[in-house]
Amino acid sequence: MSTKLRVLLVGNGGREHAIAWKLRQSPLVDHIFVVPGNGGTAQLPNVTNISNIKQEDFPALVKFAKENHVNLLVPGPEAPLVAGIVDHFAQNAPEIKAFGPSKAAARMEGSKTFSKDFMKRRSIPTAAYENFSDYEAARKYLDSISHNVVIKASGLAAGKGVIIPQSKEEADAALKEIMLDKEFGDAGDEVVIEEFLEGDELSILSFSDGRTIRSLPPAQDHKRIGEGDTGPNTGGMGTYAPTKIAPKEVVEQIHREIQQPTVDGMREEGFEFKGVLFTGLMMTKEGPKTLEYNVRFGDPETQSLLALMDGDLAEVMVAVAEGRLAEVDVKVSERSAATVVVAAGGYPGSYAKGTVMTIDPVPDDVVLFHAGTTLSDNTLKTSGGRVIASTATADTLEEAVAKAYNGVDCIHFDGMQYRKDIAGRALRK
Repeated sequence: MSTKLRVLLVGNGGREHAIAWKLRQSPLVDHIFVVPGNGGTAQLPNVTNISNIKQEDFPALVKFAKENHVNLLVPGPEAPLVAGIVDHFAQNAPEIKAFGPSKAAARMEGSKTFSKDFMKRRSIPTAAYENFSDYEAARKYLDSISHNVVIKASGLAAGKGVIIPQSKEEADAALKEIMLDKEFGDAGDEVVIEEFLEGDELSILSFSDGRTIRSLPPAQDHKRIGEGDTGPNTGGMGTYAPTKIAPKEVVEQIHREIQQPTVDGMREEGFEFKGVLFTGLMMTKEGPKTLEYNVRFGDPETQSLLALMDGDLAEVMVAVAEGRLAEVDVKVSERSAATVVVAAGGYPGSYAKGTVMTIDPVPDDVVLFHAGTTLSDNTLKTSGGRVIASTATADTLEEAVAKAYNGVDCIHFDGMQYRKDIAGRALRK
């Protein structure tokens, strides 16, 4: 590539810090602008936070991008993708390449109803399910079945709109909470009630240009706030990769039976997928089944996976945008990675913001990825529920986990909480 890349990265989480950290290692990248960014991206060389533009203000983003000679757009979170940021840029700044799916393709995350119906049409292995937009009909359906269920708000609920009830009473209460009390707002106008699948959960993040798929190693996320997978769901409290649950032949089976049919099906149905497809899977006795799709990098999986990526992320992103991913290798280290998320006290309920943080120098092979932080007048403060994460790589998973916790010991703020059993299941087994 002759022209150096000037990147507009949209978002302010740990995922965006990790993407900026990885992109700036590329010789292809000249400068990265992050809208709005966080206290971590604020400290990276050749990276500028732009905090006076809202990430949903597409006209302002286009204006900024043109004025600052941006030539690659990278939307991080799901909300701008579902709202059509890629389409807006294609219409108003077609000279700027975009790494991410169109609004039509982003429905795969924006509506669980849409994605489940797609899986059914394309014979992609998934849990049995029914969709409902009427509370009474949903309640009657619950009364008619005997198997355990998972209840999901169909729309975007920031990773939290999934409830796993332990009894009929809890299931009914969950339905009320989502559909009548609007716990997740409009996301709960429609619900998906699906069969509860037993097994180990797995996440696979794959680059796709609409035809070719190149996957990163399988990762396992820890969704619940408490050790031993107890307490309410969160956006994710930690992750590790690769996971032994999916040996090479299983990864190949997932590619053959789930990922390639998904990308081919989307293209054939007229909404080709470009970007990162996140496939959430359950490894059941009957084989891998699809839980959900996300249309962007997962958080905190990205922190672990980009730490393992040996290749040039910018080169891969441009190849995806230009539809020539088949020409590029996605190089990944043979090492293991672990990420431990440090959250504010009270999260995922209400929590304090604006708490002063200090950070000690971290050991080798450890990176701290900021999520809910701000930096002003050289003072770092908390600004979110998931505040910061410690990611480490090592030759073995045991070493990576130990190093990640050494990184956590370098973080200091009042009320901080984190799980002490990240990758515990893998290490026990």
